Amino acid sequence: MKHVTNDPMYRFLIIMTICSTVGLQVWRTLFNNFAVEIAGLEGSHIGIIQSVREIPGFLALLAVYCLLIIKEHRLSALSILILGLGVGATGLFPTFAGLTITTLIMSFGFHYYETTNQSLTLQYFDRNTSPWVFGKQRSIAAATNIGVGILIYLFAAMVSYQTIFLVVGLVILAAGIWGFAQSPTREDLVPQRKRMIFRRKYWLYYFLTFMAGARRQIFIAFAVFLMVKKFGYSIQEITILFVVNNIINYFLSPAIGKAIIRFGERKVLSVEYFSLIFVFLAYAVVESKAVVAALYILDHIFFNLAIAIRTYFQKVGDPKDIAPSMAMGFTINHIAAVVLPAVGGILWMVDYRIPFIAGAAMSLVSLAAVQKIHYPESSPPEAP
Repeated sequence: MKHVTNDPMYRFLIIMTICSTVGLQVWRTLFNNFAVEIAGLEGSHIGIIQSVREIPGFLALLAVYCLLIIKEHRLSALSILILGLGVGATGLFPTFAGLTITTLIMSFGFHYYETTNQSLTLQYFDRNTSPWVFGKQRSIAAATNIGVGILIYLFAAMVSYQTIFLVVGLVILAAGIWGFAQSPTREDLVPQRKRMIFRRKYWLYYFLTFMAGARRQIFIAFAVFLMVKKFGYSIQEITILFVVNNIINYFLSPAIGKAIIRFGERKVLSVEYFSLIFVFLAYAVVESKAVVAALYILDHIFFNLAIAIRTYFQKVGDPKDIAPSMAMGFTINHIAAVVLPAVGGILWMVDYRIPFIAGAAMSLVSLAAVQKIHYPESSPPEAP
């Protein structure tokens, strides 16, 4: 893959991905403590802010209209700049209104970068290399998360929340300015449609994207809560588990990309969905603290296989539809984020096992749907 790593777009996306990962991880690690200890917010405030955080993901489809006035790689860099602005300003406005606004700014930057990153990766790297590039990005993101965790652990006791937010935000903002000045593009690419599209022939991509978002929300909203509520996991134990998980994914993510290239999306996604049926059912019945930790790690590993949904689209979609379709997919993925946590919370009150059983049912439906993956004869599922 040396020819890939020498590509200016590869280097551009790796640097921007590191910045995106640092920004989100610092915000996620410090936000709750900062909101409670410094801003004095209550649980109701946190819930509203977390809901606001999902709005930009839901509005990701609007990114395609930004391409009418700005090139996509510059929109990508601008998104990183906005992310840095939001993170840096977080510590300066320790009020409910202030944190709501800075969260919205940070989230727009993060979600719009993720949208353009997916689109640029599929445009600049062919079907035999894009899965590896996605896997490498996730590997580097995992390593970045570990580094961020170590630095926060070392400096949090010596430096104020405001200083950490500001310094990290300024570094990311500077990287965004640097990225905005770069030109990693080529002239031989297919021009992208600069309007929203929703095509019947892409129904399977839309469906798999929605189901992936729904299953992910069940994990985010309830898996860690189960570990704390039922098994009494401490912050230190959750942190250790987080680090172990990122170490595993650092080494495994590139291998997942290679597996997609070798075996094709249908086989890889079948493994994911078949395995997740048992993972979700195990969440519902597990009585062991060690086993639930293993489920947490397995859940993350299988979630990484979902990059095959994007590379599947690369093989069946019109090359002109990549940018608008990635934006549409990001919006569809976030529909579940708006609805599922609230519905799942109600079901949890009836019986905590219901959300996990629902996740297993969704995985079963996805397993059936993925069998419909077929490729045009000009787009073989495996590398030659």
